[in-house]
Amino acid sequence: MNPIQSQSQETAHDQCGCLFTASKTPPMSRVGGAVSWLLRITAAVILLQTLYFKFTGAPESIYIFTKVGMEPWGRYGSGVAELIAASLIIFPKTAWMGALLAAGVMAGAIMSHLTKLGIVVQNDGGLLFTLALVVMVCSLITLWSYRREIPVIGGKFL
Repeated sequence: MNPIQSQSQETAHDQCGCLFTASKTPPMSRVGGAVSWLLRITAAVILLQTLYFKFTGAPESIYIFTKVGMEPWGRYGSGVAELIAASLIIFPKTAWMGALLAAGVMAGAIMSHLTKLGIVVQNDGGLLFTLALVVMVCSLITLWSYRREIPVIGGKFL
């Protein structure tokens, strides 16, 4: 293959818009990349570890979703949304999507704590509320870090 063909194939591949191809955003610094990875992994691990309780019908989860009037479908729906968010937030190309979805789900969780559940739920010492805040902060920082990847508004306004 001659260099001209190779160059045109690379250009076509770069412009395909595929989810897992390199983006046109300048790369993060080594420290920025490490911090981004740590924030994304933290959010994903917290989101994933709560799925067991939601999908197995743990008494704590049933209590929470009954109290907010969303048992069982709210429990299943939030579990699916958290699974999707955790999966998306891991990959740099889809991190903004996962962060946006996680922030939305956590906004609902935080509002539920502040309006119906309280900070402490069944003597957990505020652990669930704290975990929701941690995921929210990690998601918002990730969303800000990947803001240029967001279609339509990505490189134009921010």
